[in-house]
Amino acid sequence: MSTRRDQITIADVATAAGVSRATVSRVMNGRSTVDPEITERVRRVATELSYRPSNVARSLSIGRTHTIALVVPDLGNPVFQQILRGVTTAAAPSGYRVLVADSAEDPSEEAAIALEARLRCDALVLVSPRMPDALLADLVPQVAPVVLVNRSLAGANVPALVVDYAHAAEQVLEHLVGLDHRRVVYLAGPPGSTSDAQRREGLRRVLDRRPDVEVVELLGGSDIAAGHAAVDEVLAARPTAVVAFNDLVAFGLLAGLNEAGVAIPADLSVAGFDDIDLARYATPSLTTVAVPQAELGRHAWKELSALIDANQGASHATRFDPSLEVRASTGPAPRGVVRSRAAQPETRAPEATGVSAPSPGDVVRWETDGDAVGLRYGDLRLARYQQGDRLPQVHAPRSFLHPVHTLAGVPLTDSGPVDHRHHYGVSVAVPDVNGTSYWGGRTFVSDVGPTLLPNHGRQLSRALLVDPVEPHLLHDRVRWHDEHGVPQLEEDRRLDAWLLDTDAWVLDWSSTLRAERGALVIGSPATNGRPGAGYGGLFWRLPIAGRTEVLSAAGTGEELAHGSTSPWVAYVQEHGDRRTTLVLVQPGEPLPWFVRASEYPGTGPALAWETPRTVPAGGTFETGVRAVLVDRALDLDEAASYAGRVR
Repeated sequence: MSTRRDQITIADVATAAGVSRATVSRVMNGRSTVDPEITERVRRVATELSYRPSNVARSLSIGRTHTIALVVPDLGNPVFQQILRGVTTAAAPSGYRVLVADSAEDPSEEAAIALEARLRCDALVLVSPRMPDALLADLVPQVAPVVLVNRSLAGANVPALVVDYAHAAEQVLEHLVGLDHRRVVYLAGPPGSTSDAQRREGLRRVLDRRPDVEVVELLGGSDIAAGHAAVDEVLAARPTAVVAFNDLVAFGLLAGLNEAGVAIPADLSVAGFDDIDLARYATPSLTTVAVPQAELGRHAWKELSALIDANQGASHATRFDPSLEVRASTGPAPRGVVRSRAAQPETRAPEATGVSAPSPGDVVRWETDGDAVGLRYGDLRLARYQQGDRLPQVHAPRSFLHPVHTLAGVPLTDSGPVDHRHHYGVSVAVPDVNGTSYWGGRTFVSDVGPTLLPNHGRQLSRALLVDPVEPHLLHDRVRWHDEHGVPQLEEDRRLDAWLLDTDAWVLDWSSTLRAERGALVIGSPATNGRPGAGYGGLFWRLPIAGRTEVLSAAGTGEELAHGSTSPWVAYVQEHGDRRTTLVLVQPGEPLPWFVRASEYPGTGPALAWETPRTVPAGGTFETGVRAVLVDRALDLDEAASYAGRVR
């Protein structure tokens, strides 16, 4: 009868190998004092007998458990999960395993949990401890060797890994200030959180430099539920932007704002901290501050292993600098107040836009505007040209104009709307160039329908320049890359602007595209079997309004304008007590218009309305519109008159 595996003892191995139990113990513990031949024989016998040393006995023998403990406030937070992963992967090659203890954000239990965990392991990693300094100072000697993460302790002989959350908060607020936000809500973290205090310190530094900025602190928390519960209080504070304690709180806030009908970032910008993995996949993708989470865990083990080997403390702090990740959840401050779209619009006089009226000497000019280029007329910001390089790949990253305002400050573009997240203000978007989508979202496949494919290209600006002689001109040279990164098109883009009347101005976008890398076939859903869906080219996405009416040379109505070769189309909209008209004109031979109004407001000349457009290698084609933005409702004759003036 064979001996069961769990009955094999060190004595069995010693007998079979012809050595003493002490020799077997030394071999199993990796001691170098045993003759190599004997070591080899003992290990071979142990393998044949399937002998496994007792961890308890081994620990008693060498005085170590080869286990460390990680104490965190909330293991449900992905930040702490990533720190755990970093510690675990770094400790494994040294034969150490990691126990995890969760204090459930309860500072009163944290010390007891840490003491109990230390009884079962060789050392401790305390991550973001919430307890007061005095209690932490008393605890550290009792649980040494120990490393602190996200916390430092003055006068204590203990290494600490510190993230500069104060600088992180400065970066976030300066980013929002650069987007013209002046009233910002900070959703604070749990009481007693040291990193929360550091965030508030960073916000105060910006306020010291910017007396025109106001930060309203509201009690938040550390999880998704806290962010969701704060929606009403946030809206009551009437900010234009919110900075959440962390990404989880920001997620909850985004969900609640979406339920309330608040558009992000058109109505309200939202930013978080940490850059957890889900942040880039949120809707919209979340602007946040990236913290090296796994690296914190790896470095914690590096410090801890040195303490274990030296059996003594070492007082020093290692600082980690976070970096701002700008994504789609933050944008320029809206001109009006933040409110639910379901709420009644608030009456607002023209002078309430917060800007002064232009003086006669003012000119329309492009100039640097944060990380974009802005079009200004005196103190009025009329438009903002954004690179779009941080857009998700599935949205076909591209440069775009947003927001574009009338002279009275009414926005006539929308970006990342709920109905079509891949719509971005005014941009050149084409759904099919040799099979590559520069439109974003799903691709229409014949006999299948709209299908999400990995075929999204990217437009990259190569030379963006404000004309040094005529600053009302903006030039951009754009290269179009397919989904594999191979260049397909070269585009020369020209944006011009001028004042037309006291209540109207003109934006002129013209693009010349060249097939420099071979012949191109440009298609659309219509050319692939979906009649009437011939969109693709320069596309202007308008905001949803209380009422939208479409005018064209053929008359009034979406159905008359859609597919027509009218020289112009116009959108007359009601925005609360405001009336606006956007007149879009094709300066050359008109292409068919793709027009939507009832489903969503958006339009543009179609490059491939019914049949594909073929461009030979080296050939060029042009697209563009001349837009007139008017601060009143026009009728058919007035719209035609404006079109004639600029055409």
